[in-house]
Amino acid sequence: MRIALLAHLRHPITPPFAGGLEAYTWHLAEGLTARGHEVVLFAAGDSDPLFSIDPVIPVHHERSFPGLEHRGDPGLKAHVDAGYAAACDRIAAGGFDVLHNNSLSRLPLERRRTAAVPTVTSLHVPPYDALRWCVHDSVTAGHRITVTSQAQAQAWWPDGAPPEVSVLHNGIDPALWPYQAQGDGSAVWCGRIAPIKGTHLAVRSAQRAGLPLTLFGPIEEPDYWETQVAPLIGGPIRYGGHLGGPALAQEVGRASVFLFTPCWDEPFGLVAVEAMACGLPVAGFARGAAAEVVGEAGCLVPPEDDAALAQAIGTALMIPRTVPHARVHRLFTRDLWLDRCEALYAGARAG
Repeated sequence: MRIALLAHLRHPITPPFAGGLEAYTWHLAEGLTARGHEVVLFAAGDSDPLFSIDPVIPVHHERSFPGLEHRGDPGLKAHVDAGYAAACDRIAAGGFDVLHNNSLSRLPLERRRTAAVPTVTSLHVPPYDALRWCVHDSVTAGHRITVTSQAQAQAWWPDGAPPEVSVLHNGIDPALWPYQAQGDGSAVWCGRIAPIKGTHLAVRSAQRAGLPLTLFGPIEEPDYWETQVAPLIGGPIRYGGHLGGPALAQEVGRASVFLFTPCWDEPFGLVAVEAMACGLPVAGFARGAAAEVVGEAGCLVPPEDDAALAQAIGTALMIPRTVPHARVHRLFTRDLWLDRCEALYAGARAG
C-alpha cells in the first residue's frame, strides 16, 4: 500500500524521542516500510531523513514557537493549521491508499477530507473540547478511529463507542529492549520531565523506600525541574540525561523496578512497556491506562500518593522478571501492533 502518515508537529519524529507519540510515529513508519509498504511521513521538516518526509512545517514548532504549546497562542495555531491544511490537500491529491492520522489536529477529521482518502485516526491523548466533538462527528465506515486503551475508549465515549472505534495497543520491538535476568537493586524512571509525569513523586517514593533512582528523559518544563526535581538530585538520586536507543535500553534493563508516576490520565504508557520488556516489574499510580498496561506485572496505588508508592516498590520487587517480560511478548509487540494497523487500513479502504 501507499500510506500517508500524518504526525504531530511539536517535536521532530526522530530519536532520541521527545515522548511516546514521537516514538510511536517513528516506529510506525519504520515498521510499515520494513513490511514493504510505500510510506510518506508528513511531519516537521527536521524529522528523521531515514524516511521520505513531506514537510508539514519547516521545523518542529517547539523550536519556532518555543514554550507555546497548550497556551492558545494565535500565531502558533495559524502556523500549524496552515501546515496541516496544505498537507491534507497534498495527501488527497497524492494517490495514497490510506492515511494514518496521528496529528491531534481537527483538520484531517473534516468529512470532506476523510471522504477523499480512507483514513485511520489514532487518538493519543485524553479527550479535550477542541477535538472531542470533531472526533465524534467524523466517524464513518471509511474513517476508523483507534484509542490506545479501554480506559481511553471510555473517556472519549462514556456512553459507548461506535463500531468504527477500536482499541489499538501500542507495540514495541522487544529486540530493542533486551531482557536482563537480574537487576542491580535500583529503581529507574523515564519520560518527559514535566508535572503531568510526576517526576518529583518518583523521587520521593524512591527516597522513602531507600532505593537508588536514576531519571532519564528530556527536561520539558525547566521551571518544574528547577523548583521540584533538581533540588532532590544528589547521592542515590541521579539524573542520567536524555538517552535513546541501545544506551537507554541498557540503563533501564540494569535496574530492578520501574517507577510509573502519571499525574494525568495516561493514555497508554509506552515507557512502562519498554521497561517491562527488559524484565522490570512496575510500581506506579493507578491512573489512565496503567492497570490495563501493567496488569500482573506490577503493583499500582492511588494517584499522587508517594508514601503508598514507596510500599508498592517492595511489592513489585517480589514479582519475577519473567512476568513483565512475558506480558509484553503476549500483548504489546510491534508485530501484533502492525498486524492490527494493516487490518484497520483494509477496513477503512473497504468502507
